[in-house]
Amino acid sequence: MTQILDLIGNTPLVEVTQLDTGPCRLYLKLESQNPGGSIKDRIARSMIEAAEREGRIGPGALLVEATAGNTGLALALIAARKGYRLLLVIPDKMSQEKIFHLQALGAEVVMTRSDVGRGHPAYYQDLAERLAQDHAGAFYVNQFANPANPQAHEHGTGPEIWSQMGGRLDAVVCGVGTGGTLTGLSRYFARVAPNVKMVLADPEGSVLANYVNTGRLGEAGTWRVEGIGEDFLPPLCDLSRVHEAYTIPDGESFEMARLLLSREGIFAGSSSGTLLAAALRYCRSRERPERVVTLVCDSGNKYLSKMYNDYWMADQGFLKRGQYGDLRDLITRPYAAQAVVTVSPTDTLLTAYGRFKLYDVSQLPVMEDDRIVGIVDESDLLRAVYGHEERFRDPVASVMSARLRTVEPGTPIADLFPIFEQGMVPIVVEQQKFLGLITRIDLLNHLRRRIP
Repeated sequence: MTQILDLIGNTPLVEVTQLDTGPCRLYLKLESQNPGGSIKDRIARSMIEAAEREGRIGPGALLVEATAGNTGLALALIAARKGYRLLLVIPDKMSQEKIFHLQALGAEVVMTRSDVGRGHPAYYQDLAERLAQDHAGAFYVNQFANPANPQAHEHGTGPEIWSQMGGRLDAVVCGVGTGGTLTGLSRYFARVAPNVKMVLADPEGSVLANYVNTGRLGEAGTWRVEGIGEDFLPPLCDLSRVHEAYTIPDGESFEMARLLLSREGIFAGSSSGTLLAAALRYCRSRERPERVVTLVCDSGNKYLSKMYNDYWMADQGFLKRGQYGDLRDLITRPYAAQAVVTVSPTDTLLTAYGRFKLYDVSQLPVMEDDRIVGIVDESDLLRAVYGHEERFRDPVASVMSARLRTVEPGTPIADLFPIFEQGMVPIVVEQQKFLGLITRIDLLNHLRRRIP
C-alpha cells in the first residue's frame, strides 16, 4: 500500500499555452502537487532521512529549523509521520494560512522579526541555531548548509525534468531560498546536459541577482514574496552556472501569479509568480525558439489572505484603483463596491457579533435603504450583553450610536484626527450618500503607500 511520503516527487509537467512566451515553449513543473503542497517536501525528506542514516536522530527526537514557510510545512508533515517533535523559527511576514497549517501538524512555532539581518539576535536563522543549542540532543536541520538539500534535486528533480522533457531542454528558471534547488539542478545538468542554461529569478531587494551580475553582494532591501531571495549568499548555494539573472519586483510577482490562475488555471504561490515573471522575460528576449522549464513551487491556497485578497493587495499598494485626490482615496472598502460589512437596525446583536468575528472588524455601519443611520462597535455590544446575555436577541437599533461623524470627500486629512481622538470613525458621505469608512489603519496604509 502507498504511504503518504511515497507521493513526494514525480510531479507533473505542463506547458504554458495562454501567456505570451515569445518564440519559446515554457513548461511548469507542478511541485505544488507534492503531498505537503510544495517543492520543499523533497528536501525535508532528504535531510531527515540522511540524519537517520547517520544516526544523528532517533525516536522522538526534537528537530529545530529556521524557515520562511514551506520547508517548515514539509518538515512538519514528515516529523508528524515519523513521530519527531518539531520547533520552527519563522519570520513574521509568513501568511496566516501557513502558520495555521504548521500548528495543525503539531509543530511548535516561534515568531521573530523579518526586518533584521544576520547577526541580530532576532534574525530567524541565528535564533533557531541558539534554540537548538539550548535543547540538549536537538537536531538543527540547517537547510541552508545541509548537503542533503541539493542532493534531493540533483538525484530527484533534475532527472525527472530531463526525462519529462525527452532530453530536449535549453534553460531552467529557478529562485534561491537556500540555494538547494538551483545548486542541485546545476550539478545534475552540468553532468548530463551542460548546454542547459540556469536562469535566476530573484525578488527585488534580494542581493543574489546583483551578485550574479556584478560579483558584489551589496545591501539587501525588503520584499514580500515568500520563500525566495536572500540578504546573504547561503553556504550551499552555487551560482557559478547561472547564465542570466532577473530582478523581479513584488508587484510583478503577485500580478504574474494571479495571471497564471486566471489564464492557465494553475493556483500558485508568490515565489512561483517571481519565477514565472523571470521565465517570461527570458523567453520573450530570445531570438530563436527554446524549450524552458520553471517551477510552481507551492500552492496558492497558502496566500488567500495576501496576494489573492484584493483588499490586501490594495492596502499594500499593489492593486491600483482610480484616484480622486480626496478622502475617497483613503477608503479601502468602498460601499458602492459592496465591500463594506454592514448590519441593519433590525438585525440582532447576535448577528452583529457573528459579523465582527467572521470578517475581523471592530465596527459595523448600520444601513437602512442605502442610508447610514448608525454605527455599532464591539464596546457597544459588550456593554449591552455583559450580565444580560439574553440581550444577544435584541435588535441592533437598541445599542447602535446614531451620533455619527460624517465628512465630505474634500475634507482635509488633518480634520480626521479629532474624530479619531474621540474614539470615533470618520464616515465619508457625499450629498448624504454613504461612501465608506476611514479607519486608522486605512490612513496608515495611505501614508505608507507614499514611500517609494
